[in-house]
This record gives sequence, structure tokens and C-alpha cells, in this order.
Amino acid sequence: MGNLLYTIAVILVIIWAISFFGGFYTGGIIHVLIVIAIIAIVLGVIRRAA
Repeated sequence: MGNLLYTIAVILVIIWAISFFGGFYTGGIIHVLIVIAIIAIVLGVIRRAA
């Protein structure tokens, strides 16, 4: 399960970076994606440490 969360987080970060640096207009949803990605990464780190 943790590996899946990490994979999803990486995909979301890549989508965010492409739209941010590529100049595509995606509205506010892209910021929601980056927040979800960060939360998924933090949860993965916490679960590995525990």
C-alpha cells in the first residue's frame, strides 16, 4: 500500500511540474494535486519510520 501511495505522489508531482513549468493553465486544481502528493509522501515516510 505504501509503495502505491509513493507512486501516486510521484505521478502527481510530475503532472504538477509539467503544467507549472510548461505554462498550461489548469486552474486551482493543480495546487490540490500537489498538496495531495505531499501528504502521500509524508504518510509514506511516517509509515516507514514506525
